[in-house]
Amino acid sequence: MLSTGLPQGAVPKLDRPGPLRDRVYEALLELITTRALQPGQHLVESELAGHLGVSRQPVREALQRLNTEGWVDLRPAQGAFVHEPTEEEADQLLTVRTLLEAEAARLAALNADAKGVEALFDIVKKGRTAVGVNDVTRAVALNAAFHAKVMELAGNAVLAELAAQVDRRVRWYYTPVAKLRGGTSWAEHSDLVFAIKERDEQKAARLMREHTEHTRHSYHHRNDS
Repeated sequence: MLSTGLPQGAVPKLDRPGPLRDRVYEALLELITTRALQPGQHLVESELAGHLGVSRQPVREALQRLNTEGWVDLRPAQGAFVHEPTEEEADQLLTVRTLLEAEAARLAALNADAKGVEALFDIVKKGRTAVGVNDVTRAVALNAAFHAKVMELAGNAVLAELAAQVDRRVRWYYTPVAKLRGGTSWAEHSDLVFAIKERDEQKAARLMREHTEHTRHSYHHRNDS
């Protein structure tokens, strides 16, 4: 088995447009955020290049960029490893996420139209289906889609830009607790959509704050017996 240990079918196909180094970067970042590449896992340039069907140079450039952004640790004489987030790092990011998401929910309750509310209900339905068949990967993707839609309905471009900066790290932290949160998370989503539909700004903000805090709590207790 290759030391990168990628699951069957996990490697995304590289789209042809755009510089190769950028496409390799996006592919590796996707593998990290979905945890196909686990925190602490050794990243061997030649093996990653083989998986992606490219030379080692764009892989090396991508790893350098991922190191700069804190996704990968480059250790002298050892090589590249997927960064292992500390509990403090996770807590800080998820706390900021709570602030951004609560305000987005409040604004969504103020600004969302019927079409937007229906789109949220549709995502909730799909999310519950994913949980029902134990499709964690799809549940994580739909969770991200739900929060992105709430942010879109908020209608604040600056808030959306700030949220986008933490979105992938939120997915990274959410993946290991998605199964633990399961249907409870989607019940919370459903309650939130009703608050948005009712245009209850304060209730929407409170529900989103509680929802994101539940996820933060679950992350810190993910390894409890």
